[in-house]
Amino acid sequence: MDSPDPTPVAHPCPQSADELLPQVYEQLRQLARARLAALGPGQTLQATSLVHDAYVRLTGKGANWDGSRHFLFAAARAMHDIIVEHARSKASQRRGGGHRRLDLETLVVAHEAPCEEILALSEALGELARTDPRKHRVVLLRFFGGCNVEEAASALELSPSTVEREWRFARAWLHQRLSDPNVER
Repeated sequence: MDSPDPTPVAHPCPQSADELLPQVYEQLRQLARARLAALGPGQTLQATSLVHDAYVRLTGKGANWDGSRHFLFAAARAMHDIIVEHARSKASQRRGGGHRRLDLETLVVAHEAPCEEILALSEALGELARTDPRKHRVVLLRFFGGCNVEEAASALELSPSTVEREWRFARAWLHQRLSDPNVER
């Protein structure tokens, strides 16, 4: 996905990924296990590998993080990217590798969606990131991060009502975008 990564927020004591990983490691492993378990049989990613790959991506940027929430958001984003890359690889290996129409109402969280639906959603999210980065971040936290409204609001430093409003708009926009038969996927 070609959207900007979250940039570290100015913080009096920025922390490195090495300092933050022990604080969120088990939470990231649980999130990774849940996401991978629902991809179904035949998937080759492992939860520990997914967390470690995400960590490598984050440390490669040399960034410092504004606490564990900021790091967790960036790690969820990195895991999203890895899952999408894996789904693309699997889809391209299948005959045709084509996309199909997607019903957004059936997508509750990313770990419950088949690879083709994750790819279609990823393409739409790329477009959303270019037009409205805040709504994009809300979707990443709610859909790929598995956060509820309050958790997303806390991570984004927004009010829960703002997150709920952004989430409703983004879902409607994504539904329209993913349901449009004239949009090539």
